[in-house]
Amino acid sequence: MLKKIQNLILDPYPLHTIAKQLIKRFGSYQQRIKIGAVSRPDYGYCVYNAAVLAKKLGYKRISVLEFGVAKGNGLLNLEYHAKEAAKLFGVEIEIYGFDTGEGLPEPLDYRDLPYHWKKGFYKMDVPGLQAKLKKAKLVLGDVKDTSKDFFEKHNPAPIAAISYDLDFYSSTVIALKMLEADEKYYLPRIFCYFDDVIGTEIELYNDFIGERLAINEFNLAHTDVKLGLPYHFLENKVVQQWFHKIWIGHFFKHSRYNDFVSEEQ
Repeated sequence: MLKKIQNLILDPYPLHTIAKQLIKRFGSYQQRIKIGAVSRPDYGYCVYNAAVLAKKLGYKRISVLEFGVAKGNGLLNLEYHAKEAAKLFGVEIEIYGFDTGEGLPEPLDYRDLPYHWKKGFYKMDVPGLQAKLKKAKLVLGDVKDTSKDFFEKHNPAPIAAISYDLDFYSSTVIALKMLEADEKYYLPRIFCYFDDVIGTEIELYNDFIGERLAINEFNLAHTDVKLGLPYHFLENKVVQQWFHKIWIGHFFKHSRYNDFVSEEQ
C-alpha cells in the first residue's frame, strides 16, 4: 500500500492514472483504447485506428504486420486487438509475424548497435508459439529473403498497420523497402509502431543509428511515400512515452488517398 501511495504522489498525472485503472476494470474496449488502459496500448492504438480508417474507406479486410516476433507476446497481443476491433467495425483482420526464429543475426556495423545487441537475442520457440496462435501466421526466415516473395506467396489483405521491432538498422531498411509494393497491398495511410527509437542511457538512440536512421533515409529516398509523426497525438494533455514511437505512413499517390473520411459540416 505504501508503494502505491508513493507512486501516486510521484505520478505527474494522478487523476489520469486513477481513471485508467477504473476504465481498465469497468470500461468497454473502445473506452480502454482511448485512454490506453489495455495491454500494449501502442499495438491497440495502431490496430484500432487502422480498423477505423478501413471502415471509413469501405475495406472489408485488412492486414497487420509485426517485424520481429521474438517470444511471440506481441503477436498474441495483436490477435487480441484484432479480434476486438473486428467486432467493433466489422473488418476482418489478417496478422503476419516476420522473424528468423533463431534470434538476432550478427550486427553488420555500428548502425546496428553492436554495443547493445548480440547475435542470438530473442530466439523463438517456434512449435510452442505456433501452438498458441489462433489467427496470426508466422513468416519465418531472414527478412531479406521473406520480404521478396511475401506479397506473391501470401497475397495479404491491404496492410493497415505495421510494428517494426527488428532492433537493427539493416533489417529495418529491408522491411521499410516493402512499402514500395503495389498500392493494392496498402491503405492510403497506415499506422506504424517503431519499438527501438527511444531507449535509455545504454542505447542512446539518435537520428544516425538504428531505426531512426532507417526512417530518415527512407524519407529522403522516397517522394511519394513518407513516414511522419502524428503531431495531433503528441499534443495530448497526457503524453506517454509510447506516443513517441508512432509514425504514420502516407502513400500520396495512392488512388484512395484523397477519399473524404472526415465529418460533414
